[in-house]
Amino acid sequence: RSDCPVEVDMATYKAEFLSHHYARRLRPVSHYAMGWLPLWAQLAAHAPVPVNLLTRSPLAPLLKRLGGVAAQRDIPPFATERFTDWFARREPGSRTGTRGAVLLWPDTFTNNFDPHIGIAAVHVLESAGFEVRLPDRTLCCGLTLISTGQLGIAKRVLRRTVAAMREEIRAGTPVVGLEPSCTAVFRTDAPELLPGDEDVRRLSMQTKTLAELLGQRAPDWVPPPVNRRAIVQTHCHQHAVMGFDADRALLERSGVDVDVLDSGCCGLAGNFGFERGHYEVSIACAERVLLPTVRRADLETVLLADGFSCRTQVEQARTGRQAVHLAELLAAAVRNTQLGERPEQLVSNRHRRRAP
Repeated sequence: RSDCPVEVDMATYKAEFLSHHYARRLRPVSHYAMGWLPLWAQLAAHAPVPVNLLTRSPLAPLLKRLGGVAAQRDIPPFATERFTDWFARREPGSRTGTRGAVLLWPDTFTNNFDPHIGIAAVHVLESAGFEVRLPDRTLCCGLTLISTGQLGIAKRVLRRTVAAMREEIRAGTPVVGLEPSCTAVFRTDAPELLPGDEDVRRLSMQTKTLAELLGQRAPDWVPPPVNRRAIVQTHCHQHAVMGFDADRALLERSGVDVDVLDSGCCGLAGNFGFERGHYEVSIACAERVLLPTVRRADLETVLLADGFSCRTQVEQARTGRQAVHLAELLAAAVRNTQLGERPEQLVSNRHRRRAP
């Protein structure tokens, strides 16, 4: 909405159109395969290794065809241990803090695909003096349902989520989002879908990005110096809703030479780039600025992308590089990790079977 000269919110228009258009029609199979991703992820968590083997087996082309997924895409592997499971087995003594409590939102992507990002965020927040809490059950913001126009189900999911977090919301506990698209749901979509709900309004006001929280609640906390150049691909939802000012300020305090790309969308755009028939357009968007810049970057340059879609696009474009999340970069600094060539190999636990 921020890029449109007359502030037309095309994402909302699209969601509303899909909702009305398919009210009495059969939906494309991709709406169920990707729109119901949180459900499939919850089921896959019971047996992630066999599921990952299946999606890499000779049956993978058939599975992608049945799910409406582009043949050129790889199905992202599920983590062998979810972030919430890692958090549950931690020592209770490691959860105290002097700056008060924060509720870290374990979105579907962080929890089921990239738990190392959630783990990194916990280390950063605790280093800054916060007590980190998680919701006491598996919840969802409804993002994938909203993007596929399944608004009736999305509203029910949001109501259930807000009810489960009501005590923390009413206590004024900040909610920290790591995935920009899910953070944006709480900030803007939820109040629009559930107008008049005071708890939803509070949730919208209390939801912060990691950089926003650290800048507002811990302005005197200075992370150890990173002293690196970072190429930043800003997620579309962050660009449109939260902005990048807080992130830039935090990175500069860490000694990072920030180069924010004027690249627009990475091209994956949530489920769009995964859907059959969209691959060529998706890659063409990425080839405009993002991918050529990644290929030209020297190996010591950090590739920073908080969005799951953006990181996936860089990796699946066979650039030989991986983008990392802000939380990973800060956690590496907190742990005094020396960044050499290909910093993503040092700060990312993406390919580890079980996090420490």
